[in-house]
Amino acid sequence: MSGEPASAVVAAAEPDRSFSLAAERLLLGRMLASLGSPPIQLVLWDGQQVGKTHEENPARLLVRDRSALLRLIADPEFRFGELYVHERIEVDGNLTDFLETLYRALPRNKPLGFKEKLLAPFSSRRHSAAQSANNIYHHYDIGNDFYKLWLDEQLVYTCAYFPQPRLDLEQAQVAKLDYICRKLRLRPGETVVEAGCGWGAMALHMARHYGVQVKAFNLSREQIQHARLQAQSTGLAGQVEFVERDYRDIDGQFDAFVSVGMLEHVGLDDYHDLGALINRCLKPDGRGLIHSIGRDQPGNMNTWIERYIFPGACPPSLSQMMAIFEPNGLSVLDVENLRLHYAQTLTHWLQRFEAAADRVKDMFDESFVRTWRLYLAGSLASFRAGDLQLFQVAFSRNGNNQIPWSRQDVYQEAAHADL
Repeated sequence: MSGEPASAVVAAAEPDRSFSLAAERLLLGRMLASLGSPPIQLVLWDGQQVGKTHEENPARLLVRDRSALLRLIADPEFRFGELYVHERIEVDGNLTDFLETLYRALPRNKPLGFKEKLLAPFSSRRHSAAQSANNIYHHYDIGNDFYKLWLDEQLVYTCAYFPQPRLDLEQAQVAKLDYICRKLRLRPGETVVEAGCGWGAMALHMARHYGVQVKAFNLSREQIQHARLQAQSTGLAGQVEFVERDYRDIDGQFDAFVSVGMLEHVGLDDYHDLGALINRCLKPDGRGLIHSIGRDQPGNMNTWIERYIFPGACPPSLSQMMAIFEPNGLSVLDVENLRLHYAQTLTHWLQRFEAAADRVKDMFDESFVRTWRLYLAGSLASFRAGDLQLFQVAFSRNGNNQIPWSRQDVYQEAAHADL
């Protein structure tokens, strides 16, 4: 059988391989440039290092194979998470620090690209009640035992408040609950409606320490069941009613409206209707507070987080939040940004999660552990870098003169002996 010598075949293949390597390096360079040329190095499966940096110990990303590299180049925002979860890329060093380095390098005020403009008409942020229920089930109904491993004792899954940085997580979450109550200026005998009540800590705190009647709505069955048990065990079932229904089913009138960590899951196109609902359910001197993750400017949720962690979620900018208030006769009284408090909260959550990682693996599997590790570390990095904010917006009806003259009482320490 005739044919070319093996040496000739190898020689012919060498130019193709060299061309492939050059093309990959070019594409990698363009990808890094699109990310703001972060001071990181990519270490390929064959030991090659890509990326210029003057750092003595640069952040490094290990890429295990060529297919992983090409996927990362094609869609770094989405594929980074998938490849990390399946161990086809690995961060050499601290994951949170690596991600913060990336986020700080990203261009700010970047105009929409062709892909974003093309898909814009199809990216509606209106959620039906059925869609909302499915989204909530995907994240919050994966098991209370999982959340008990790394949240505080009351299972408060929102930003804590650290008036003194030395507070532990339990103390800071109680401080947050009381801080919101003081901002609402609750008085005994008043009625409060809560939209999206989690495991019930906020509603129970308001009832126990401020003597109010609370009606709290939530779509998560596991959370509602836990909250009802807590109300019964603490003797507060007569003051707090936990309702397993969508916030759009709220009816009646109340002295105060509060929502902590729900707005991120409300479609942007539903903000006007949410404001109309608040307007209907508040008494003439009613007031309220919305606590939400947000952004400095409008933008979409990270595509990987939306797919695997928070389907349908979108943290709003302040200008987007105003769609709740402006058309519905509601006046903004106070806006506070607790970004660094959320970074501190996530530091506690991530430490507790890592301490329980083996137990989480036994409950689920290794890919689940890596998914949630990346989610928590990425969120912490986003708040540190300033990509995400945490807004508390206090408001009342337009023309209500029963409002405070100063913030002095808001910043007073809680007088309750058990806080």
